[in-house]
Amino acid sequence: MSDIERLLRLDGRVAAITGGAQGIGLAIARRLAQAGAKIALGDLSGASAQQAAETLATELGEHAIGLALDVRDEKSVVSFADQVEATLGPIAIWVNNAGIYPIRHLVDMDAAEWDLVNDVNLRGTFLGAREAARRMIRSEAMPGRVILNIASVSSCRGRPGLAHYVASKHGALGLTRSLAVELGPRGIRVLAVAPTLVVTPGLTERKESGGRDVENLEVSVANGLPLGRIAQPDDVANAALFCVSDMASLVTGSTVFVDAGATA
Repeated sequence: MSDIERLLRLDGRVAAITGGAQGIGLAIARRLAQAGAKIALGDLSGASAQQAAETLATELGEHAIGLALDVRDEKSVVSFADQVEATLGPIAIWVNNAGIYPIRHLVDMDAAEWDLVNDVNLRGTFLGAREAARRMIRSEAMPGRVILNIASVSSCRGRPGLAHYVASKHGALGLTRSLAVELGPRGIRVLAVAPTLVVTPGLTERKESGGRDVENLEVSVANGLPLGRIAQPDDVANAALFCVSDMASLVTGSTVFVDAGATA
């Protein structure tokens, strides 16, 4: 095995991924499993998470489990983390991926939708990071402990119709920086990956069901990108593998933009 291969390998490390049943989360899980990690997928649909885990295990021959997880619910996040450790062992990698982005203009947005988006995207990231950190601190001798937050180009810019989403992703980036400073002395790295719009099953379903706002958003984003295309889940997964691997052993508090040049 070459030095490069060795740096990218995650053999034996347990990786927990929220929102892992499809899209970006599943792509990250597949890439980390290809690098040798044991995978735990958490998703609001426990059945979908279990099915996705079974597919990964069959495809790659690595350990994978799927569990029900509601990232808004503190008890659910704690239970998920406990089950992962009881089944696979100490958690080395935690990916806060679960997120939603309903399009709604400010004057039409009610407080319930604002709360929902921030509960999933920001509260969920906080709860996941906290439970990961609690366990990683107890496993201080374990190498490669990383918390990775999936942010967005909206973490550093505004976009009409997405005030709740943009606010939540700005918060996720601030949380990433703060936790990197706080947890660094314990040997835990905290990073973010910030993609542009990503072609996911959810995006496709919303377009097919007549989501003209989503279609317009996709076209406007793609037209404004220097590389001329929006992201595929694998684009994000490749950056995620770099972040959680030993290739990035001195990288923390940073955000890796997978944005086709949107923030250039």
